[in-house]
Amino acid sequence: MIVKLLIGTIFLTQILLVAAMAFAAFRVLRGPRAQDRVLGMDALYVTATMLLLTFGIRTGSILYFEAALIIALLGFVSTAALAKFLMRGEVIE
Repeated sequence: MIVKLLIGTIFLTQILLVAAMAFAAFRVLRGPRAQDRVLGMDALYVTATMLLLTFGIRTGSILYFEAALIIALLGFVSTAALAKFLMRGEVIE
């Protein structure tokens, strides 16, 4: 009983995360300013990380957790680089 509830909850979570990714992708494509697009990309990589974590919980595979860690690290670095570029106009000083 509890296992079925857990599996159903994870499945519902995955559906909602895919919907959140669709909204974030819409903001990336239709953002009126560059700052909105950066925030959309930030939300997109965070939700992709959470989606991979839920896949890892559902399947019990460690590979998804490692992929989520790599996406989180690359997403953070790219967000910081884009923010610096938007503020100063250059990334490398």
